Amino acid sequence: MAFATSSFWGPVTSTTEWCEQNYVHSSYIAEFYNTISNIPSIVLALVGLVIALSQRFEKRFSILHISNMILSIGSMLFHATLQRLQQQGDETPMVWEMLLYIYILYSPDWHYKSTMPTFLFLYGAVFAVFHSQIRFDIGFKLHYIMLCLLCIPRMYKYYILTQDKPAKRLAKLYVLTLFLGLLCWLGDRLFCNKISHWYFNPQGHALWHSFMAFNSYFANQFLMFCRAQQRGWNPRIAHFLGFFPYVKIQKPKSQ
Repeated sequence: MAFATSSFWGPVTSTTEWCEQNYVHSSYIAEFYNTISNIPSIVLALVGLVIALSQRFEKRFSILHISNMILSIGSMLFHATLQRLQQQGDETPMVWEMLLYIYILYSPDWHYKSTMPTFLFLYGAVFAVFHSQIRFDIGFKLHYIMLCLLCIPRMYKYYILTQDKPAKRLAKLYVLTLFLGLLCWLGDRLFCNKISHWYFNPQGHALWHSFMAFNSYFANQFLMFCRAQQRGWNPRIAHFLGFFPYVKIQKPKSQ
């Protein structure tokens, strides 16, 4: 939302703005709450990366956690500046991340091991070039939703094949945080005209960021559990300080 105050970054050039007044708290940060709400995503992705590295999971999971961090940093820069260039730095990693999820989800059943990653890499590269040259808003959202929908059948298959109750609880938390996050996102987009007249702005998009931080963490841990089962690593869900869930594995000595 536009707000009459000095701006370090100049006029807004992004194709999207959210229901938060610009440059209220600082002339260097356009959307303050939408910017700082990405911090939980970075922290949780770092936690996931430490877990993946310490237990010697496959590199795909380390790359996945790093991509979560890159996406969150790109989102911070976008919301802090509301510039077209930073918007690309937010949206392009969103697509790359979904392509990585598609690879992790479908790679166990892919017969030609080099074909799938090659295709996904080329797809991501072509999208990045295309997106850098053409401004589109609704088209990007529809494309991103399509990629998300491609992941749902395989996630559901993994869920019904998983017998471990704590692991299934991770999947349920993934669905719950996604649902709550979508409610916040939709509320911020659809009812901004009303919200902007409220004494207190609930900052729906910032809440979306917070819910999606945990959503990504739960999704990643669930996928790590499923992959560990496929590799015969005897995974189980442990809890840090009796609360925070993570995957603990026991590899055979030969590995």
